[in-house]
Amino acid sequence: MRRVVVTGMGAITPIGNNVEEFWDGIKHKKLGFGAITRFDTNDYKVKLAAEVKNFNAKDYMDFKAAKRMELFCQYGVAAAKEAFENAGLNMEQEDPYRVGCSIGSGVGSLQAAEAACNKIQDKGPSRVNPLLVPLMISNMAAGNVSIQLGLKGKSLNVVTACATGTHSIGEAYRSIQCNDADVMLAGGAEASICPVGIAGFTALTALSVSDDPEKCSLPFDKNRSGFVMGEGAGVVVLEELEHAKKRGATILAEVVGYGATSDAYHITSPAEDGSGAAKAMEMAIKEAGMHKEEIMYINAHGTATHHNDLFETRAIKYLFGDHAYKMKINSTKSMIGHLLGAAGAVEFITCVKEIQEGFIHATAGYQTQDEEIDLNYVAGEGVEEAIDCALTNSLGFGGHNASLLIKKYVEE
Repeated sequence: MRRVVVTGMGAITPIGNNVEEFWDGIKHKKLGFGAITRFDTNDYKVKLAAEVKNFNAKDYMDFKAAKRMELFCQYGVAAAKEAFENAGLNMEQEDPYRVGCSIGSGVGSLQAAEAACNKIQDKGPSRVNPLLVPLMISNMAAGNVSIQLGLKGKSLNVVTACATGTHSIGEAYRSIQCNDADVMLAGGAEASICPVGIAGFTALTALSVSDDPEKCSLPFDKNRSGFVMGEGAGVVVLEELEHAKKRGATILAEVVGYGATSDAYHITSPAEDGSGAAKAMEMAIKEAGMHKEEIMYINAHGTATHHNDLFETRAIKYLFGDHAYKMKINSTKSMIGHLLGAAGAVEFITCVKEIQEGFIHATAGYQTQDEEIDLNYVAGEGVEEAIDCALTNSLGFGGHNASLLIKKYVEE
């Protein structure tokens, strides 16, 4: 198989609108939570979210292009442009049909659907925006990134709920491995802080109703009460190793394993014994040719819901046995909330930065151990520790499990 490396990264997040600002926030346990400003929450139980701040689409694209994109697409394009520039790509020197895109969104634009429903009710169906469909559908993040950057290769939109970002990167990795592309921009984009998004997840009892930004997102903590809705985008440039070396690219890390499974169990709950998620992790490790005991760090899905944190912990124990207690596990969602389809991509970026800098970030807010949730979730401050690899997990409604194994690049 062809080796696949990471050569660029871009991020729009609740604690920073580029990778370095985001990473600085992560290192210092900056919280992205605050009162929802996008709509009046007077009638809503949930008052807090992790909104992107100070984002202006015109800083990343022209006004006409921005008008033809919903917010999730704008975030995706902004993150993709940062990743593209970070990688030093020049499309004039590339075969555009060998450069592709795998950027997913869990739900697309709920806002466009809301606006259309209101318009139909108030003024009739003939008054619906002619661009409703291309504004709303989730594949338009990939479509708009391809248009903005001139990518004519494989263009994918993976939709696996909260596992979307991780699957998108995994499928891009596979595309390069099997020679469908030399370069893929991959990740996820989401913007679901709107009435339908908040009301829907509240009805599922998935969201925290805490009004305290310091205690609203507590992954793995006994006092956890649900996740906080986040938004943003994460995009990485994946590249075939020899292609990257030939053009003198800076190699940030190497992707060495990908596992994807289905629980085939329940539409919202993970399998209670963790077997599906455990198998995805096992597949990623096996593909990398590594032993389980070599894995010392996992960036967990860690949503702060009762079921996820318990069953993901069971999955880690199911696979690793006693070794699970020697590992460090954290949740980036403790600071930025749950970015749904973008979560796995932003967490992938976190792993690359952790490997580069030898630093495992804290699970912010974690204080009280739950009885069965008893692994090392990096309480307190982050840990200065050299790590050669990181395993990152994402679990999506419908039973979708995805794991990626990322290693420090070593030239052979």
